[in-house]
Amino acid sequence: LLLAGLNGVVISGDLFNLFVFLEITSISSYALVAYKGKKEELEASFKYLILGSIGSIFVLLGIAFIYGNVSTLNMADIAKSLEFDYNKNLIIFALSLFIAGFSIKTALVPFHGWLADAHPAAPSPVSSMLSGVVIKVLGVYGLSRLIFNIFGFNYNLSLILISLGTLSMIVGVLLAIGQWDFKRLLAYHSISQIGYVVLGLGIGTPMGIVGGLFHLFNHSLFKSLLFLNAGAIEYNINTKNLKEMGNLSSVMPITSSSSLIASFSIAGIPPFCGFWSKLFIILAAFMANLKLAGFLCIIVSLITLASFLKVQKYAFLDKTDKNFQGIKEVPFSMVFAMSILAILCILVGLFFP
Repeated sequence: LLLAGLNGVVISGDLFNLFVFLEITSISSYALVAYKGKKEELEASFKYLILGSIGSIFVLLGIAFIYGNVSTLNMADIAKSLEFDYNKNLIIFALSLFIAGFSIKTALVPFHGWLADAHPAAPSPVSSMLSGVVIKVLGVYGLSRLIFNIFGFNYNLSLILISLGTLSMIVGVLLAIGQWDFKRLLAYHSISQIGYVVLGLGIGTPMGIVGGLFHLFNHSLFKSLLFLNAGAIEYNINTKNLKEMGNLSSVMPITSSSSLIASFSIAGIPPFCGFWSKLFIILAAFMANLKLAGFLCIIVSLITLASFLKVQKYAFLDKTDKNFQGIKEVPFSMVFAMSILAILCILVGLFFP
C-alpha cells in the first residue's frame, strides 16, 4: 500500500487524486510505525497520525479553494486558468495552506515535531523507507510540483523556501548532535538534510534545482543505509543507545564499513555522493548572491561530520567492557542490502563528475 501510494503521488496529474494517493501513503505509514505494537511505537504512530492528518486537512482545504476558484482539478488546466483573471488573495491563501500541509508531511522546521518520535520507534526497514523515500515524495515532491507546475515560481516563494530550508538545516543538525539514541540522531539529520534540498529548490536557479534534486536522490541512499546500520546493531545487541555500544567494528566489519561510507556521504566528504549535491547547492547559493546561506551550508556540513564521527567513535571504535565476543555479523540478507547501498554511495560519487 505504501509503495502504491507513493507511485500514485508521483504519476497523478489531478489534484484530488494526488490527495487520495497521499492519504494512502500516510495511512500506510501510520500503520507501519505502529507495527510492533509496543507503547513507544503506538505513541509515536498516534502523534504522527494527528499531525499528518492536520497536514492532510491543510492540503484538502487548499484543493477546495483552488477548485472553487477555477472549477477544475487537472493540474495543467489549473495552471492555464491562473494565467487569466482570478481571485489573487484566495489563490495566495490556498498556496499558504499547501506550503503548511506539505511542510508537515516533509517535517520542515517548525513542522517537524512528529518525525523525531516516528522514525526511532518504527522498525529499521520502515525508518529507512520513511526517511529515504516517504517524506521526500509526500512533502518535497508534492510541494515543488505545485509551485513549479501550477502556481509559478517567484521571489516571495523563493524567500519562503530558502527560509524554511535554512532553518531546517540548522535546527535539525543542532538537535541531532546532542542525541545518544542512534535512530533519533538519524531522524534529526533527516530534517537537516531535507533543509538542503528545499534550500536548493528555493534558490530557483538551474544549478540550485539540480543540486536540490540530486541531494534528494543521494539522501535516499545514505540515510536509508544509516537506518539499516542502526537496525543491524539493534538486531545484534538490542540497543539504540550509542553509550551501550563500542568496538563493534571487530565483530561487525561490513556494518562498520558501510556505516563509515554513509557517514562520509551525509557529511559531504569527497568523493562520496553527498559531496557533489552539496557542492552544487553551495555554489548555487554563492552565484545567487546568497553568501550567508552558502556559508551556513558549509558550517552545517562540518557539524554533521562531527556528529557522525561521534557515532563512529562510540559505536564502532571505542574499547568497551561489554562482552560482544559471541556476536557476529548480521545475516546475509541484511548485509546484502547494506552493501548495495554502500556501493551506490561510492559509485554515484565517483562517476557523477
